[in-house]
Amino acid sequence: MAPKQSKPKGPRPVAQNRKARHDYDVLETFECGIALQGSEVKSIREGKVQLREAYARVDGGEVWLHGAHVSPYVMATGFGGHDPERARKLLLHRREIDELAARTQQESLTLVPLSIYFRDGRAKVELALARGRKSYDKRHAIAARDAAREADRAVARGRRGE
Repeated sequence: MAPKQSKPKGPRPVAQNRKARHDYDVLETFECGIALQGSEVKSIREGKVQLREAYARVDGGEVWLHGAHVSPYVMATGFGGHDPERARKLLLHRREIDELAARTQQESLTLVPLSIYFRDGRAKVELALARGRKSYDKRHAIAARDAAREADRAVARGRRGE
């Protein structure tokens, strides 16, 4: 009998910004909604979104996502299409927006989107309040991750009796 596979915890990301965790120290994360047009939702459901160069900014009491590329939906031609590089409004509570605005200005932090996923049929963005890493910090983080991985492997080998 095959072992029962467990369901992954949380929603499955449609798109991830893997480079963000390498380039930044993530201090805190926020889940926020995103204001999209109809064709953008369909395109995101197909996974046609890139977050590599994306960042968020607080402008006029609102949070905007810049640099995220959502490819046009194939079936939406002419009317109903969208601009792939347009700024998209992120939906947060007022107190969260005020906190992000204050911390990005005072502590010289940045807002980086980590992933886009769907929860209960609505598109969500995992937004991180992060501090940029220097190149030597990146090397240190890679070394620590590799050491932890090797320790986990040694523990697993010990459990198997090798």
